[in-house]
Amino acid sequence: MNLTSLLIFLAIGAVAGWLAGQLLKGGGYGLLGNMVIGIVGSVVGGFVFGLFGIAAGGLIGSIVTATVGAMVLLYVVGLIKRA
Repeated sequence: MNLTSLLIFLAIGAVAGWLAGQLLKGGGYGLLGNMVIGIVGSVVGGFVFGLFGIAAGGLIGSIVTATVGAMVLLYVVGLIKRA
């Protein structure tokens, strides 16, 4: 992974984490928090999309996959916090 790929990966994570925070909580988690949520969300989203046989390619597809995964992650964390 070269520097450009790493920066794109981190940017997608930050955008996905921010979008998920806006859609579920109403606010972001800071730059680092958004990146972590988006990166973990991309793994979760890839797993969930794989279960349903959905493939999303390109930059927009990566952002959608990571955002959906981040939303699932935030929802599950919210459920655990309430319990």
